[in-house]
Amino acid sequence: MEARFTRGKSALLERPLSRPKTEVSVSAYGLLFSEVVQYCQSRVYSVTELQARLADLGHRVGGSLLDVLVLREKNGKRETKVLNILLFIKVSVWRALFGKEADKLDGFPAKVTVHWHKGTTLMIKFDEAVIAREKALEGR
Repeated sequence: MEARFTRGKSALLERPLSRPKTEVSVSAYGLLFSEVVQYCQSRVYSVTELQARLADLGHRVGGSLLDVLVLREKNGKRETKVLNILLFIKVSVWRALFGKEADKLDGFPAKVTVHWHKGTTLMIKFDEAVIAREKALEGR
């Protein structure tokens, strides 16, 4: 296969996976989001179907984002310790989503179990006090 070059730049597949220094404008993101929701709305018959379709899209996009972040930040190395996973979310994932690191990593009383469902899944069941605290904060 012959490599094609344009204006001195290498082919797309030859470029490194390093993070580009570009940002997407909020208006462009809003337009894309609106179009995705309208596309999904035109292909369903109920709100439940719409929610399921949007949740499926979000799951696929989120999984792809995590794949890219793990590849860039960890060179594809999978974290196995819960604290390291939470720190990865606090620093790398939060920065990719919101442009800054999360303020703090709170420790909540919880029970963490590992399950197999289309891959390894960590299930975190928070203590009732944590759930009550969140409900109280929502009421503000």
